[in-house]
Amino acid sequence: MPLDVPSPLDDNSLLDAYSRALIAVVDRVGPAVVRVERLGEDGQPAGGTGSGVVIAGDGLVLTNSHVVGGSTRVRLSFADGNAREARVLGDDADTDLALLRTDLPAGTPAAALGDSKALRRGQLVVAIGNPLGFESTVTAGVVSALGRSLRATSGRLIDDVIQTDAALNPGNSGGPLVSTAGEVVGINTAMIARAQGICFAVASNTAVLTVSEFIAHGRVRRAHIGIAAETVPLPRRIGLATGAGKRAIRISEVMPGGPAAMGGLLAGDLILSVDGITVEGADDLVRLLGASRIGQETSVSILRGGAVQTRTLVPMERRSK
Repeated sequence: MPLDVPSPLDDNSLLDAYSRALIAVVDRVGPAVVRVERLGEDGQPAGGTGSGVVIAGDGLVLTNSHVVGGSTRVRLSFADGNAREARVLGDDADTDLALLRTDLPAGTPAAALGDSKALRRGQLVVAIGNPLGFESTVTAGVVSALGRSLRATSGRLIDDVIQTDAALNPGNSGGPLVSTAGEVVGINTAMIARAQGICFAVASNTAVLTVSEFIAHGRVRRAHIGIAAETVPLPRRIGLATGAGKRAIRISEVMPGGPAAMGGLLAGDLILSVDGITVEGADDLVRLLGASRIGQETSVSILRGGAVQTRTLVPMERRSK
């Protein structure tokens, strides 16, 4: 039976459909993308520019923490040529996200944050931003991978990062990664130098949680238990006997009066799990100590003197230095 070979007309039709999809996305989200310029205390440019995206009609703009760079004031340039100053409502280096507020020019649309969990590898995405000073630049690609982890400038791992081959350059940071449905599914954050087409975006679901924390508390709250610790390998026989993983966390210091000290943890203890979830490194522990554990009794399984013990702690909010 002969195979159906698409005719040139079919190819053109497919190309037209692809183009129409991209054009529709750009027309819908492009006007909500802004250029972000860092300002000093004197209101003058302080170096560093990037992109951002309007996510609410009352003037909320989402960008990267590293674009803001610790400043409290920035200048936004809109697609229609208007410029506005904005204040920083929240800045979280651990997720590389920052939230700004400004008075929007009349008619400025807001982009919708979509559900990044619904993404699939191979799905078409569009990046919009201001790379290398070229404003309103559009690039297209696909979702290359999901669930990546990326080390933030703070040293903490950003989880659930999207990998894409949509071309990004300096200045794209903070701009939206958009699905063909016209929803923002990520905030472009990084590219790997000397690599070809390996770029990353913070997932929109992470952004939704971060924005809600900024609005409610002015910061992203996280818990801590008051220890200094290091990741160490766990002998296989111990791992098998305790049901733990290949690694554990060894406490090197306990903060006096902190949750760990009050819960009876000691220097030298090995932390195996938190609320029954295996912990194999410092990143695992940090990930588990989210805002929901602040002030809540938490069960910690430890190895001390060859025996597994359980201690109950009440994590406290970790304050930025």
